[in-house]
Amino acid sequence: MLKNNLLLRTLAGEKTERAPVWMMRQAGRYLPDYRKLRDKYSFFDRVQTPALATEITLQPVDQIGVDAAILFSDILVVLQAMGLEVQLIENTGPVLPAPVRTEADARRVFVPNVEASLGYVFEAIRLVKQELNGRVPLIGFAGAPWTLLCYMVDGKGSKTFDLTKSFCYTQPVLAHQLLQMLTDTTIAYLRQQVKAGADVVQLFDSWGGLLGPDDFEIFSLQYMRQIILALKQEVPTILFAKGAWHSLAEMAATGTAGIGVDWCIRPDTARAFAGHQVTLQGNFDPARLLTPIPELKKQVTRMLNDFGPRRHIANLGHGILPNVPVDHAKAFVDAVKSHSYQNDFEKSSL
Repeated sequence: MLKNNLLLRTLAGEKTERAPVWMMRQAGRYLPDYRKLRDKYSFFDRVQTPALATEITLQPVDQIGVDAAILFSDILVVLQAMGLEVQLIENTGPVLPAPVRTEADARRVFVPNVEASLGYVFEAIRLVKQELNGRVPLIGFAGAPWTLLCYMVDGKGSKTFDLTKSFCYTQPVLAHQLLQMLTDTTIAYLRQQVKAGADVVQLFDSWGGLLGPDDFEIFSLQYMRQIILALKQEVPTILFAKGAWHSLAEMAATGTAGIGVDWCIRPDTARAFAGHQVTLQGNFDPARLLTPIPELKKQVTRMLNDFGPRRHIANLGHGILPNVPVDHAKAFVDAVKSHSYQNDFEKSSL
């Protein structure tokens, strides 16, 4: 039994006394205790050791007071499970030494048995749930097929992922074959996360905003739609496609419980596009956490008022920056918690 079910109630569209709050990348590099572990263990040692992943997942719950935990992991573990080497270089980012750009390359890729290849993730979820003991829900996650394809083809991070876009335009049959394999793997992966105990799952399409509306449907949304349809009867889902504001209505039509929005769209515009049958999540600019705390609190209040008292999860518009002071992160969370919707709740209940 969850002691704090604000997140689940908000995703279900229920009236709540306040918005739930958590932060993308909350378990990580801005926390001094995380940095101690980073200095001692490699990135994938942290990810693939359930006890370490559990410790890191719990840090922001214990230290910042967020309303949900999100599993410490990485979207690229799926590519590892599908037969590709992935290196994570601190302060540089992910690198795939042998990217996939031809049919011969694609023969190295396969749909895995996720229980065998990603069992450490599910064990970490079980440990986290045990340690949380019902304090807050646990969010599982995966990368969207399009975003995973970007790393698979480009082989590293990019501002534009032109290599991947060219690959899709010049070899569409192969691109869609790989996207479907990624989709099938992601469905199996998230189902096992739910079976292990995840209360919510979020799909991260970090590079969806690089596509125009038509290409977003062709290379991203049609595959995310499959994932949402496969899971929505089992668990509440959240779609986050950074920069893809042009397709909020289409994302809402997938049946997802929530949609994440970044800071480049106004809350009222996002609501107008998405409609009122879906919960919106966001959209605080992560860099705003660096402002003086009194001003930070004012900006949080403004965000909450702009979204209004229903169907909103307070969050950042992307991951927390590594140079954010811990007291500023906590001030963000505390400002949300102190912004009560009790009067609106009471009026709407009359």
